[in-house]
Amino acid sequence: MAKYEPKSLRNVAIVGHGGTGKTSLCESFLFVAGKSDRLGKVDEGTSCMDFESEEQKRHISISAAVNFINWGKHKVNIVDTPGDLNFVFDIQNCLRVVDGAIILIDAVGGVEFQTEKVWEYADEFKLPRIIYVNKMDRERADFFGAVESVKSTLGKKATLLYIPIGAEDSFKGIVDLINMKALIFDLEGKFKTEDIPEDMLEDAGNYREVMVEDIAECDDELMDKYLEEGDLRLDDLKSGLRKGVMSNDLIPVICGSAIKNIGVSPHIDMIVDCLPSPVDRGSVIGEKPGTEDTEERLPEENAPFSAMIFKTIADPYAGKLTLFRVYSGTVNSDSSFYSPSQKASERFGNIFFMEGKSQKPVESLIPGDIAAAAKLKETFTGDTICDKKSPIIFEKVSPSTPIMSFAVQPKTKGDEEKITTSLNRLLEEDPALSTRRDDQTKEIILSGMGQVHIEVTVEKLKRKFGVDVNLTTPKVPYKETIKGKTQIQGKYKKQSGGRGQYGDTWLDIEPLSRGEGFEFVDKIVGGVIPKQYIPAVEKGIVEAMEGGVLAGYPVVDVKVTLYDGSFHTVDSSEMAFKIAGSMGFKKGVMGCQPTLLEPITNIEIEVPDEYMGDVIGDLNGRRGKVLGMDTRGSNQLIKGQVPLVEILKYAPDLRSMTSGRGTFTYQVSHYEEVPPMIAEKIVAESKKEE
Repeated sequence: MAKYEPKSLRNVAIVGHGGTGKTSLCESFLFVAGKSDRLGKVDEGTSCMDFESEEQKRHISISAAVNFINWGKHKVNIVDTPGDLNFVFDIQNCLRVVDGAIILIDAVGGVEFQTEKVWEYADEFKLPRIIYVNKMDRERADFFGAVESVKSTLGKKATLLYIPIGAEDSFKGIVDLINMKALIFDLEGKFKTEDIPEDMLEDAGNYREVMVEDIAECDDELMDKYLEEGDLRLDDLKSGLRKGVMSNDLIPVICGSAIKNIGVSPHIDMIVDCLPSPVDRGSVIGEKPGTEDTEERLPEENAPFSAMIFKTIADPYAGKLTLFRVYSGTVNSDSSFYSPSQKASERFGNIFFMEGKSQKPVESLIPGDIAAAAKLKETFTGDTICDKKSPIIFEKVSPSTPIMSFAVQPKTKGDEEKITTSLNRLLEEDPALSTRRDDQTKEIILSGMGQVHIEVTVEKLKRKFGVDVNLTTPKVPYKETIKGKTQIQGKYKKQSGGRGQYGDTWLDIEPLSRGEGFEFVDKIVGGVIPKQYIPAVEKGIVEAMEGGVLAGYPVVDVKVTLYDGSFHTVDSSEMAFKIAGSMGFKKGVMGCQPTLLEPITNIEIEVPDEYMGDVIGDLNGRRGKVLGMDTRGSNQLIKGQVPLVEILKYAPDLRSMTSGRGTFTYQVSHYEEVPPMIAEKIVAESKKEE
């Protein structure tokens, strides 16, 4: 394999809304560059990049994939990302480690919601980018309409470098505005250069004039030349374009059709010519472990080794596959490294370049390389790995809070422990998932970014680890409490020949303020109940509280005072007083106006202005209340409170309501009383289950 220097590498992520053809463009790159001898197709399941069975089943990318092509004297590492918000953590992690982004836009749909989100992420990482208007061969393709949506929605200086020749079935090539030539393509992705069609000459000239002005505005010296000469030479245009792209002052817009290989090879030329190398991106800032000091790492081969892990793939047979990007220094196979976050040293076995599903062994890596290692045990997604003598930690991407949860139940008895260990393996692969056991409901809860995210995880659970599960809506952890007070006797007396059982208690039961839990007060005087039996009374009450009295939910915010009672010198025992305390509590609570409490969440919903009224109306219909609103960029942030039971399936509802443009986060805040009509239904359902 050819040897490259860091300045000859290009690391690009292909991002965009779902269905814009990201994977098809990657396949076209591989085919046109001679990396593959056939054009892989997503719909036929022959794609090199979408190799997981869950992807082939759905015809969408659900996991980032990495490949590379050799193009002239350059190596281009390609990262194909998912287009669904369910997998947003994967997208962010990939953008964290590349040096440039290709933003795909559908020639029919224009800028869509996910386009806006990936644009924000690219802004966050200050990534130079190129806009590729794809699917120009589709019915109703409208290149200039798509460009207008870029200008109006994304608010950036979108500069046309190509314009299409034809559209829909008649789309056959592009006009290169820099060289003022027409490029006509065949199905192999090869093109011939022709004169621009006469009916396009005037438009091409006008668009070129705008392009030259945009490029000149990125450089004072070029602007002076342009004002003096009225045009710029080819070399000036190319150098000015590169400078404008790398400074993010200019966003080139090109077009084509990935599945017909039209406009693909000039696109790769533009990646090489305009997007930065690791050297162009310069140093990376990290933190010295255990200090607040920062340190720069230059992308130089003689610098200390440092890299970041951006993805983990769990495989039950091959073990864990760890993908990372090298930022500084060099590393060889069989080298040792250190993980400051885990405070652990480890050794590479073999290291590989990824080729979709396949791996290509490699002996050494340089700054800018994206590679993988197998069977690492002490490192995880987001970790920095480095030379132990020069430790550093790079800032990692934190996963968003999961917004949708399901209870996971094994289809086969005895698989519960296997579920837990298998889910933990998948959590290493996807930290955007979370899992826990609810102590109250005894359910295993799997949480993620949406229903598709959870369903894909369940499919992987079965395929990779042989664990088949059912998904159900989680039980809401209601609680019970009281609103009144009472005094009650709890007496347990049993005589069946021989030694009997006797315990007699008098309890004063009253409510506490919300959130205060449980308080037990011992006011026994004169030894009417011996001291050794009093803890048993409290234990009996606590056990009775756990099982509730209305609907089987734990009782909270109650004060119980033991103030009187009696005992028998022979028949009394700890067990008898435990039962007496439990009986007294259950009987007494029923006379204290028992009621149900439900968890209330703090919720933040981000939506565009036009959906705000519908979302607030829907929130009110869910027994929610709006506490305030803020502006976040071009969107509105609605802050409110809503019962947990009302938002267990809110994610798909919000996406439907807002055409996929609404997002939300929530966190359980406190408990409030359930309205009587709803409480009656909950109690009735509980008794029916029993």
